[in-house]
Amino acid sequence: MRIGFTLKLNPDKIAEYDESHRAVWPEMLALLKQSGISQYSIFRRDAELFLTFTCEDFEKTWSEIEKSPVNARWQAAMAPFFAPMAERKPGERFPMWQEVFYLD
Repeated sequence: MRIGFTLKLNPDKIAEYDESHRAVWPEMLALLKQSGISQYSIFRRDAELFLTFTCEDFEKTWSEIEKSPVNARWQAAMAPFFAPMAERKPGERFPMWQEVFYLD
């Protein structure tokens, strides 16, 4: 399944956010891959982020990631970069986007 969602950065943290993603921790990259995530991209326009990746089962994959101490440390390091999330639907982890077209 292909996943897409949005996040928003604190405007004064954009440069730091970009820098942190030029040097993502090797153990975080390994966790993402071991959890079944591939083709992960983050696009930024000013303070708006659009994230997309593929995995077999989003809930199963993200539940596995959330259990990891590596992820807990990464999330703590990233938390200051983010502004409050857009409104989420009940049960959503992130403001999710529905794919309506894909050309392979």
